[in-house]
Amino acid sequence: MIRKIGLFFLSLWLLFLLMIIITVDIPICFPGDCEFVGFKYLLSHNVIPIIGFIALIIGIFSYYDFQFQMKGAPELSFKIIEIENVDYEHLTFLTTYIVPLVTFNFVSVRYQIVFVILLFVIGIIYIRTDLFYANPTLAILKFRIYKVNGEFRGGEIRKNRVVITRDVLSNNDRIKYIKLDERIYYAFKLK
Repeated sequence: MIRKIGLFFLSLWLLFLLMIIITVDIPICFPGDCEFVGFKYLLSHNVIPIIGFIALIIGIFSYYDFQFQMKGAPELSFKIIEIENVDYEHLTFLTTYIVPLVTFNFVSVRYQIVFVILLFVIGIIYIRTDLFYANPTLAILKFRIYKVNGEFRGGEIRKNRVVITRDVLSNNDRIKYIKLDERIYYAFKLK
């Protein structure tokens, strides 16, 4: 569950970065008679960027945790008997959640509260429906998403498994996998 929350933060790194750029309030002064405005001013005028920065840090830790998890011991391999590329789900997540949320009015406290509530609700849906694999950040990092039916040990057929990989996969490929969830695997092709 913690990893899914972390991957949710990772999926929204672009939103948090854009949110920081839009809302950061650091006075810039070019003449020689400038003074430091003080930490109290900087903290009180940059609450949203600070929250965005903390969320970015959580996303970065989540990515490194995901990398660490991928180095785990792989399960036995299985053979792909049917495959569908579902990379479009990255774009769906980006256009459905990130782009509309960037247009929020971050100046008004009411809109800030609505923004946080929306992020919370989206996060709950994202985690409960196991959509953490539809992560646009993973697409930027050259991961691919496939939905596969596979033939496992003993001839057992498992359907609708989501595979996250950096490899290009096709029917009859054999892949080793690491379970990220009951039906979601990180996989790599056997050469």
